[in-house]
Parts: sequence; C-alpha cells; structure tokens
Amino acid sequence: MEFLDVVRRRKTTNGPFLPTPVQEEHQRLLMEVAGRAPSQLNSQPWRFVLIDDRSTIETIADISGSSMTEAMSNGTFFERYKPYFRFSAREMEEKRSGMLFDRLPAPLRPFTGQAFTPRGQKLMNALRVPQTLGAENRKLVAGSPLLIGVMLDRAEYRPGELSSFYSVFSMGAAMENIWLTTVELGMGIQFISFPMEVPGRWAEIERLLAVPDDLELMAVYRLGYLPDDQRRPAIDWTSHERKLPSQYVFRGTCQTPQTGWDETPRVES
Repeated sequence: MEFLDVVRRRKTTNGPFLPTPVQEEHQRLLMEVAGRAPSQLNSQPWRFVLIDDRSTIETIADISGSSMTEAMSNGTFFERYKPYFRFSAREMEEKRSGMLFDRLPAPLRPFTGQAFTPRGQKLMNALRVPQTLGAENRKLVAGSPLLIGVMLDRAEYRPGELSSFYSVFSMGAAMENIWLTTVELGMGIQFISFPMEVPGRWAEIERLLAVPDDLELMAVYRLGYLPDDQRRPAIDWTSHERKLPSQYVFRGTCQTPQTGWDETPRVES
C-alpha cells in the first residue's frame, strides 16, 4: 500500500473488532514503528504495555463503560465537547473540523436537536440513555483482543518544563506511527478516553496495570483486526479537489528572519 494511501485511509474505529488475537509478529511490528518515531535528542521517552489478558481487558472495559455512563449522565461530556459536534453535512462543510454525527447511536437519535440542552439531558437520563451507551462502550472495549497503554518517563515528562512538551510531542509521533501501521495490517484503533473524563477512574487503571512510580500513564488504546465490511475503501484522490480547510489557509503578510515582512502569501487555497 502506498504511503499517502495509508495516510488517507487512517481513521478512528468506533465499531467492533474481530475476536481474532493480534498476531505476535504484528505486535512486534507496532512496537518497532513506535520506536522509529522522532524524539528530542533521541530521548525516546515512551514506554508501552501490551495487554491481551482477558481479565485485565474486562476490568478496563468495566471502568470505561461506567465512566461513560457517569460523564453522559451529569452532562460534562456534552458540555465539554459540544463545540466539536456536527449534525449535518452542511455544518461539517462550513466548519471543516469536528466530528460529523450522521450515524448517531440509536439511543441518541431522538435527542439530536436537544442533546446540549438541560431538557434534553433530563430526557436522556429518564430514559437511561447514558446507561445504554455505557453498556455499548463496555462491550466494545471488552471485545478488543489487544489494548496498548502508552507511558512517559517522568525523567523527561516534567509538567511545566520544556522537556514535557518534547516528550508529549514525541509520544504523539510514536502513536501516529502505530496508527498508520494499523491501516497496513487491516486493523483498527481507538482511544479509550472516558476513564479520563471522570475523577478517580484513570487512577484505577494505573493501579490495575501497576504503573511504576517513574512512569506516567498517558493513554490506553484498543486494537484489533477489522471485519471486511468495516475496512475503509480506497479513494481515487485524483478525481477529488484537494482543498485545504479554511483554517490552514493564510493570506497577507508574514515575517521572515531574512526579509522582514514578506508580501507573498505563504499558502494559497
């Protein structure tokens, strides 16, 4: 597969994976590509833990599902992320960012226009929509054959210092390498984020994984092979207009060390 094709096919997997265990050679490959990511002074601040133990995955699934139920019930999730939700193709085209919810989970569809209102929140709670969504989230995580936890060395990850930025930036590059490689392997990947949304729940995962004191657990992802009907089809990009989102287009003047104010636009649409 060509590299640009891999980049264009990359996405987050919101659906289930096949129950097939992830091959050991593929696990090794994911760790290899992570280790080939750039890092400041080749510090390689990342550490990874691969989780395929069923009882551990089940426990993390319980934490994730109940965290989603709580975040959905108290309204913090919608309040925090409503700037990024798009409910029509027209809105997505106008914003050129965020997530298009054209296939909302069935329990949420009746509340599309009211999800961000107090009345909508009360209705969802009365109909136990958060519990339904939490159960679905738990099922997705529990059905994943592999989880990956990514940690940073506290010797490099020192919040408030420049080394913290370098280490987080490097971790992002390592995870992007993993993400792109899943495309090549016919796999999917998704960030397990809800335990971070509720106070105290992330610490439960840290204790479960026995994270050493000198490491900081930054994220946990679920991975697995995709069913054929979920694999993203190839796109003929030669027949599509390659248009940058509006926030990437700069016009006017910009300052350069060599020439001062340069009247030439740096990027054109």
